[in-house]
Amino acid sequence: MGTFAPEQYKETLIFLATAGVVVPLFRRLKFSPVLGFLGAGVLLGPYGLGALARQIGWLAPFALDNVEQIAPVAEFGIVFLLFMIGLELSWQRLAIIGRLVFGLGALQVFGSAAALGAVALILGEPPTSAAELGFALALSSTAIVIPVLAETKRLGTTAGRTIFAVLLFQDLMVAPLLFMVAMLGMRGGGLGMAVVSFLVPALTGLSVVVLGGRLVMRPLFRHVAAAGSTEFFMAACLLVVIGTGVLTAASGLSMGLGAFVAGILLAETEYRREIEVTIEPFKGLLLGLFFVSIGASLDLSHILSAPLMAFGLALGIIFVKFCVNWLAGWIARLPVRVSTEAALMLAPGGEFAFVIITAAVSAKAVPADAGAEAMIAVTLSMFAVPFLGALAKRLARRAAAPEPATLVEPGVDGPAPDAIIVGFGRVGQLVGDMLYTHAIRYVAVDTDAALVTRFRGEGRDIYWGNASRPGFLTRCGLAKAKALIVTMNKPADAEDIVRDARAGHPDLIIVARARDAHHATLLYGLGVSDAVPETIEASLQLSEAVLVDMGIPMGKVIASIHEKRDEFRKILQPIAGRAEARRAIKMSLRMKEMNKRQPKSKTE
Repeated sequence: MGTFAPEQYKETLIFLATAGVVVPLFRRLKFSPVLGFLGAGVLLGPYGLGALARQIGWLAPFALDNVEQIAPVAEFGIVFLLFMIGLELSWQRLAIIGRLVFGLGALQVFGSAAALGAVALILGEPPTSAAELGFALALSSTAIVIPVLAETKRLGTTAGRTIFAVLLFQDLMVAPLLFMVAMLGMRGGGLGMAVVSFLVPALTGLSVVVLGGRLVMRPLFRHVAAAGSTEFFMAACLLVVIGTGVLTAASGLSMGLGAFVAGILLAETEYRREIEVTIEPFKGLLLGLFFVSIGASLDLSHILSAPLMAFGLALGIIFVKFCVNWLAGWIARLPVRVSTEAALMLAPGGEFAFVIITAAVSAKAVPADAGAEAMIAVTLSMFAVPFLGALAKRLARRAAAPEPATLVEPGVDGPAPDAIIVGFGRVGQLVGDMLYTHAIRYVAVDTDAALVTRFRGEGRDIYWGNASRPGFLTRCGLAKAKALIVTMNKPADAEDIVRDARAGHPDLIIVARARDAHHATLLYGLGVSDAVPETIEASLQLSEAVLVDMGIPMGKVIASIHEKRDEFRKILQPIAGRAEARRAIKMSLRMKEMNKRQPKSKTE
């Protein structure tokens, strides 16, 4: 049996403790958690607490002194982020924002690269090094900007969608830029060798992801969904994200690009919502780890030795890129407010600058000292993103105005549904038919993979997934829906869905199917607007049929049925209220009993 080595788990435990402290604390302080993770990385990293630990030994267990060990895992933060971005797009949405992606995005990248490259030439860099540094510094931080936009609720605005489009073009430019690095650093073989050694494998890998994904991904998820196992579904999600990332990385492209393409391929499938809910926790944790690793890589000794140069370069990058970005927005005829907000958020450097500069230094296209100074300046500028996000939000509030719906908001399939039907069996299908007859747009959810596939093929807006999972119905548009109809035949799941929906949406109309009068009473206690007991409703329909067949006029029959239904509703609702009160009393007595059993502290 091997000897247990606690130090092997030190970085993992430190990160988990940091995540448990930083996120709640910074949310309470109304700061972006991104800033907290970056700051924690600086504080705990080898140039912060790690440096002190070399003199004060007892600090060593609390210091991140092996950033290289967590770097490969931290990289998956960007991979999962780009996969989620791909899920929120689809080829159709990508075509809608294509003008901004390839128009404004190209203006921003090439304009910033030209301006920053010219500055590097003025500072004495050779032309090749200046070109490499200009393009590397022109990129912005997708991994920080997108979460900050989401945190400030700006992602769905016109400015947010504009920023997203530019970031998307930047991510697509990473592969050509890496190809340029390889070509400039090549000492023999020329352009033909560069094409053979880099471009051909890259295009081959990307083709395999696209074609293989179209043929394999939907059948894979259909097979896993039919098994009904949450664990297997999670494994399939992780396999797709990591597998496509590794495949594109092996072909010379970035892992994030492969995951992004995989997300686009899955965006129009019936499994999209469940995939989003499954991947979200992984994305959040891994992005946090990425930000910690970025903060930990900031060499404070270089900054302290030449603070004016370090901060001057960072501010210079932000200023030059802000001017170029604002001018690009003006050329693209964007409103001044949108241009200003986009220019602010895109001005700092980005994580892909580290990849390109590292590759350029390895290829000897950029001097090592210039590369090190550039990476420190990029890191410092990335720390400014949350502050620039807060400034952009404040500017947007001052100039608040109605925004034209020129772009589709990421994560929304056009107009939000008016109703959501949970459970699309025979009852749910009839409800859907009635909603369709009255031109009410709805989204349906079911856990039967074959049923979902069949109705998806008929053009119904239906998704496969577990609606009782936190966040699933929110992904389906619950925040903007007017009604939630629960037709499931599993009482416990129906109760969980009603409870969570009512807690988050007090004004939402919730109509639920109930097994019997007792179940209806429980659902009323949980906050449904209407509960429809199967036994009572079946009795009323039988009564209606027999009365009409016996010659009683239809109008009188329908009126009496409505009166009887109202009587039952009036009976069940007060019972539900009394039942809720009894449950509250029992809970209170139970808590008092637990408090009595707990031993009193010595200070009491």
